Amino acid sequence: MSGSILEVRHLVKSFGVNEVLKDIDFSIKKGDVTCVIGASGSGKSTLLRCINMLEAPTGGDILFHGVDIASRAMTIPEYRAKVGMVFQNFNLFYNMTALKNCTVGMRRVLGKDKETAHRTAIGYLEKVGMSPFINARPRQLSGGQQQRVAIARALAMEPEILLFDEPTSALDPQMVGEVLAVMRNLAAEGLTMIIVTHEMAFARDVSSHVVYMQDGVICEEGPPEQIFQNPKKQETKDFLARFING
Repeated sequence: MSGSILEVRHLVKSFGVNEVLKDIDFSIKKGDVTCVIGASGSGKSTLLRCINMLEAPTGGDILFHGVDIASRAMTIPEYRAKVGMVFQNFNLFYNMTALKNCTVGMRRVLGKDKETAHRTAIGYLEKVGMSPFINARPRQLSGGQQQRVAIARALAMEPEILLFDEPTSALDPQMVGEVLAVMRNLAAEGLTMIIVTHEMAFARDVSSHVVYMQDGVICEEGPPEQIFQNPKKQETKDFLARFING
């Protein structure tokens, strides 16, 4: 796993007697776009929440640049600034404008001055096509627009890795495309991403690596050409059958 930004080693997560993640191993290198696919309940979102330390792993290690994040070599807010997350339900601050949503983390966590934070936030809002709405509050925006603000907010922290937890699943179908277009552009620019998604065409076309999870384990992983065109495991074939045959 030499040269990896992030390494997950023998990760286990249990809720009581329910073991949701079982001995998960994989690594992420700079520029990787890893799509995690699988049926609901397979442990995909729990995996992301453990990587972001929103859930404490029950066992195993998560290494960031070779350092175990449980060692407290950096604080959790510092780590999350480097490994950001975009949530299914946006998680914006509803009492703040789009601009303030994007500046608050830079000011409080990164310690940036007001002018720098303002300039950086406007740049990222422009990048996701939301610069006309910098003074709008979330309730004035569509779901797709809220998610694009959420992406801009995460980008404003200038993370090394950005995690996406089913970023389009809460959106109306007509809004999905605008969010996926932003993510395609980020992938093309070389941003390192781990994406939990049900958008199979996106995973096939944009990812550099695909992880198929089932029942809390990694059932199969590989480049998208292999997973979508020549999966080795019957479970993967069954999961993808409808998509491939469609």
